[in-house]
Amino acid sequence: MDQAQLNERLNALPTKPGVYYMKDANGQVIYVGKAINLRNRVRSYFHSPAGHPPKVRRLVEHVADLEFIVTGSELEALILECNLIKKHRPHYNVRLKDDKQYPYIKISLQDDYPRIFTVRHMQPDGARYFGPFTSSKAVFQTMELLRKLFPYLTCKREITGKDKRACLYHHLGRCAAPCIGAVSRQDYRGLISQIILFLEGKQERIVADLQHSMDEAARKMDYERAATLRDQIQALHKVIEKQKIVSAAESDQDVIAFAREDGQACVQTFFIRRGKLIGREYFVLTGTQDENDLEIMGSFVKQFYDEAAYVPPAILLQHGVGEAMVIEEWLRRKRGTKVALLVPQRGKRRELVQMAAENAAETLANLRAQWAADQARQVTALSDLQKYLKLDMAPTRIECYDISNIQGRAATGSMVVFVKGVARKSEYRRFQIKSVAGADDYAMLQEVLRRRFKRAGQEQQPADPEAGGWGILPDLLIVDGGKGQLNAALEAMAELGVAGIPAIGLAKQQEEVFAPGRPDPLPIPRDSEGLYLLQRVRDEAHRFAIGYHRKLRTKAGLRSRLDEIPGIGDKRRTGLLKRFRSLEAIRQASIEELASVTGMTREAAERVKERL
Repeated sequence: MDQAQLNERLNALPTKPGVYYMKDANGQVIYVGKAINLRNRVRSYFHSPAGHPPKVRRLVEHVADLEFIVTGSELEALILECNLIKKHRPHYNVRLKDDKQYPYIKISLQDDYPRIFTVRHMQPDGARYFGPFTSSKAVFQTMELLRKLFPYLTCKREITGKDKRACLYHHLGRCAAPCIGAVSRQDYRGLISQIILFLEGKQERIVADLQHSMDEAARKMDYERAATLRDQIQALHKVIEKQKIVSAAESDQDVIAFAREDGQACVQTFFIRRGKLIGREYFVLTGTQDENDLEIMGSFVKQFYDEAAYVPPAILLQHGVGEAMVIEEWLRRKRGTKVALLVPQRGKRRELVQMAAENAAETLANLRAQWAADQARQVTALSDLQKYLKLDMAPTRIECYDISNIQGRAATGSMVVFVKGVARKSEYRRFQIKSVAGADDYAMLQEVLRRRFKRAGQEQQPADPEAGGWGILPDLLIVDGGKGQLNAALEAMAELGVAGIPAIGLAKQQEEVFAPGRPDPLPIPRDSEGLYLLQRVRDEAHRFAIGYHRKLRTKAGLRSRLDEIPGIGDKRRTGLLKRFRSLEAIRQASIEELASVTGMTREAAERVKERL
């Protein structure tokens, strides 16, 4: 976009509130912003560039196109900005580092007998969610604690209360066994209510209820139940003792502070419920270089609470945020009542913010030490590979391929990519084998490589190798297997004119590395960081391939089971698969739910229910 086109585009911008997003020469969104006046805000980027911070100058240099969306208000612009940043993850925006979804604990209150499990997305399905959590391990530990304290359901069977026997978990005290009628629906939902109170930090209420139930059981001389309740109360007291009382006021509030160094920032959040610190999480931000504290804090608050399952009435901040009134109104809509963003200057609240800031600084220091150690290992590993494989340079980009099938059925291939020794999951690719009949792993590998390198020839190689894409060729290609797989790969690569790419085979059995023209495996030391890296890459390719293979195999098995049912043709089968996703879900669905699927009738639904 030349200067004349840019001026024309800027002059055409409306003076209304909205969201703008800037793109580079490849059409990639590199920045998303919002404005009360789109024309004034966007024009400011391109006028007097010398006065801008370095980050903005770099952004402007890469802008090749810009677009905008007009909104009805600044609040609507804020909501849209959050959604677009989450969708595009622009390079020049401050953003949460991980591109994965954080885990939540979900309680399916919409079910007669609610279940509890972890998910990566919240849905408007009537369930209750808690989170997000940064650590899957922390979620697992929480779930284990809940099962010890409250024996909730974990199986997927249909609960009728008439099963002949309960599962092993009931005998271990880990399930209340509504399946055999050991507890009524009402009592089981009461158990779920206690779990919700526990996750909300209201343990004292649970203890009071359990104490009352224990006294009642003892009065009725039901001493076995009284003893069970006593043990549960004692376990809860141990949990309560570990929770630090940090506020005399029994109110809910979150505390947010961050530390930053060399363009990296770590945010620490404390979750205070009824005056007790019930948990804390840290989040890493990227894109913070040259940003001021207000921008960093505002970006985090918007991204975190856009995904948070709960918004407290008060949020204590280390720094203020721009557009505080708009953010407060947005949070009020999410919570349903007033939400205050506060920057305490003195007193107990200020001490809480300082404690969060100290934790953020300590966490960032530990993370930086860990990152430095990991980076050192990666540099060593790549240097080892250059040395032992006799490469001209250390292999920055490594691609590994694996094939997974059972006697030729549900055959799949995988391609995983490591850049500078780190997995780049956004560039992983799966291949469903199309041209090979029977169990011919060599031919399947060749099909995958032909498809991969044909795509490379069709796409222009980007100027920046870090950008990724099919057009970037690997510095080292690995196939999962020995000399046979390697020779098959070399044959396909020669056909496509990429024989110059260094390639090796890594055999699982003895972890032997084979190179072209060498009858014996390469003498790479067993304790070499380079060999460890090759094994990690190979294992990741195997995991990725077998995951897709299992998915296809399950889908094929499900289709064959449905095909056996009279009256279930392609349209009905597709509708059932799209709605329920799995055979178990179809089996557990009611006749009314099956009949509601497009193309289904009640008669067909009854037939499915009967056959499954």
